[in-house]
Amino acid sequence: MNIIEIRGICKTYDKKTLPVHALNGIDLTFQKGEFASIVGPSGSGKTTLLNIIGGLDDPTDGVILIDGVNITALSGRKKTQFRMKNIGFVFQSFNLIPVFTVKENVEFIMHLQGISKEEREKRTNELLDAVGLNDKKNNRPNKLSGGQQQRVAVARALASKPKFILADEPTANLDSKSTENLLDIMEKLNQEENITFIFSTHDSRVVNKARRVITIEDGKVISDISN
Repeated sequence: MNIIEIRGICKTYDKKTLPVHALNGIDLTFQKGEFASIVGPSGSGKTTLLNIIGGLDDPTDGVILIDGVNITALSGRKKTQFRMKNIGFVFQSFNLIPVFTVKENVEFIMHLQGISKEEREKRTNELLDAVGLNDKKNNRPNKLSGGQQQRVAVARALASKPKFILADEPTANLDSKSTENLLDIMEKLNQEENITFIFSTHDSRVVNKARRVITIEDGKVISDISN
């Protein structure tokens, strides 16, 4: 069952001056439970594609369907609400709220969703257990290592029970051990909870874990290989 359908996606910057074609007719589908990597050289369009799938950027042309909903046609507010309910994000810079504790960072999106305090606490404890950080829940991000902060970011991304997780270079700022731990956690969540993960990455360690590798160059898909 396809949860994401990408049809004819194009993205052009500076259309009136010197056009730059970041994406040029991308067609892809993703099924529930995939563990996929989008790879390619810098400037190939992989991060742009991830941002468009997640509704953080708009395509110049084409359509993105998520569970049959055309997110490219949604207004700004409706798109924000859709993202909050359906999509989890993990960024290379962590993007944790520095004045919040670990627990508060994970809870935040559930608070926006109007989830009760009891349910928020239960879900937060479960997620922090899953990423091995329940003993750090009262710490602020600056008291954590880079690997620990990225694990908090994964827990936060899962808090809303999204249909899928988009991870943009999630291991870029991590050492080898932290990368290995993070990938093991995400692979376990993928296998046990059937959560779809889509990575944009340069990291061969991520690519080696992926069960599908999509290569983009000059804004086009040049290969799509499933293991």
